[in-house]
Amino acid sequence: MKTSQLVRRHAAVTRITHWVNALALLCLLMSGLQIFNAHPALYWGPKSEFQRPWLAIGAVERGGEPVGLTKIAGKGFETTGVLGWSGKPAARSPIAFPAWATIPSWRDLATGRRWHFFFAWVLVFNGLVWLLWGLLSGRLRRDLCPTRADLAPGNLRHEIATHARLQFPKGEAARRYNVLQKLSYLMVALGLVPLMVATGLTMSPGFNAATPWLVDFFGGRQSARSIHFLCAGALVLFVLVHLAMVVASGPWNNLRSMITGRYRIETEGRIETEGEGA
Repeated sequence: MKTSQLVRRHAAVTRITHWVNALALLCLLMSGLQIFNAHPALYWGPKSEFQRPWLAIGAVERGGEPVGLTKIAGKGFETTGVLGWSGKPAARSPIAFPAWATIPSWRDLATGRRWHFFFAWVLVFNGLVWLLWGLLSGRLRRDLCPTRADLAPGNLRHEIATHARLQFPKGEAARRYNVLQKLSYLMVALGLVPLMVATGLTMSPGFNAATPWLVDFFGGRQSARSIHFLCAGALVLFVLVHLAMVVASGPWNNLRSMITGRYRIETEGRIETEGEGA
């Protein structure tokens, strides 16, 4: 007989740091776009080659009318209304990312930088709390470190195939992260976010004075800025996929588990709940 029961899935520290991260990342993204708007072009190397950006977002005139134009690797795409020339049709202006996507919504580089730096440190300290708690409690090893069975080629193929068909774990298997979740969370928490922090510090003149080798490590300040931007794009993509999986696998059940810690699973026969420390 099938039964359903609420089980404890996420500890209090996991839930709190998750929501702090969500707020910090949103504010970092929006304030970062404000900073990017001050010079909406990206380069490789130690300095800005104004004639050779690999990415540029701006406005040009075509037939006497301004249009938004985004160039990637020398190829241009018209992006009027979204990038380069955006806003309400009667009040569009030449701006890389639209006002609704930036903090603040008006052009103010200094305020954008203050928001960005503040929430960057919120992200760093919040991440350290999560990491230290995970290491000391053993949660990081138990919940996120893939086992040899997880990484077996057959299991990886199975997980990729079932996720592609939007078939998600049921019963006891739903208590734990699957290998795709483990790998993606580890890559973001221990790879992508630290890389973003390091490239962000590389763009700070004050930090450069203390660690000049870091600029050389990333191939120059403009390369660091490009890597920082690409990492932000990868993080946005991760969040979008994450949200899509949350919706596809049961939005209320997933949301409840990240607010209260309780997750409903279905299984055959009787199940017992597992306590989870805060």
